[in-house]
Amino acid sequence: MSIDLQTVKKIASLSRISVTDAEAEAMVPELNNILGWVEQLGEVDVTGVEPMTAVIPNHQRLRQDVVTDGNVRDKVLANAPQAEHGFFAVPKVIE
Repeated sequence: MSIDLQTVKKIASLSRISVTDAEAEAMVPELNNILGWVEQLGEVDVTGVEPMTAVIPNHQRLRQDVVTDGNVRDKVLANAPQAEHGFFAVPKVIE
């Protein structure tokens, strides 16, 4: 697969990037080189290689999924301009 000038202009238009004709012409060989690298990667024999999500082993440290109220109601209500009965008090907006 190769990229031509029209394709570069179409990509620029779709991505809403302003590209001059000179810049578009300069991008044609760059994008073709990138596609060449991708084609080379497709030719690599990966038989027996396990898929991985990162280059280092990651282990998620999960906490217990326990529902709590956070025990911070008083701290949260301290920020309220007005609080009543443990809730934020707001002015009435509909009559």
